[in-house]
Amino acid sequence: MSASAAASTSATATDLADPADAATPATTIDAPALRAALGRCRVVVERHAAYLTRLDTVLGDGDHGDNLVIGFRAVDALLAELPDETLPGELLRAVGHRLVAAVGGASGPLYGTAFLEAAARADDAPALDGAAVAGMLRAAADGLARRGRCTVGDKTILDTLEPAAAAFEAAQRDGRPLAESYALAVRAGRDGARSTRPLVARRGLALRLGERSAGHLDPGAVSCALLLRALGGG
Repeated sequence: MSASAAASTSATATDLADPADAATPATTIDAPALRAALGRCRVVVERHAAYLTRLDTVLGDGDHGDNLVIGFRAVDALLAELPDETLPGELLRAVGHRLVAAVGGASGPLYGTAFLEAAARADDAPALDGAAVAGMLRAAADGLARRGRCTVGDKTILDTLEPAAAAFEAAQRDGRPLAESYALAVRAGRDGARSTRPLVARRGLALRLGERSAGHLDPGAVSCALLLRALGGG
């Protein structure tokens, strides 16, 4: 890869900036708040699509950003069709199925699984408190790990989602409010995404590059960090 190409993949690394000032959820998350959060995901994905695709050009098929745009535009259309009274768990379940159907490559099944697992933990609760969100993040991370047959350090989405889930759980055990817990989760996810740069890929298309995969951020880990921040309002 040329020096100019390498530079282009890191030119917007500040998109993983410190999330301390990002807006975060209040004491509970109800269905309208969740709808708004999912809408922010589309905006964030569209804003960073070119960056994500540049990262994926190095390690994958070069379509990660474009695929996520397609997926979250499909999610937007889905949300417009669902009744206002749709519960948070039902929203997440529908989103998970739509992402599996709409997003190409490995990221569709992985993100879809994460949303579906979170939906199962949300069940039929009308609003989600800190304990519920902790369970949902844990279920999402564990489900993604099973579906992707990956562990932390494999240079995948899980390198972002697992530390985010763990940070939220720890914050809740410490008695921190939902908003603070989520801010800590977003920060841990951001750090997890950054940690993928020196890693050698052990899963996905990047596996074929061997040692040459080191030195580059994983596009899935980066998109996960961006989505976590968007869900919190950043």
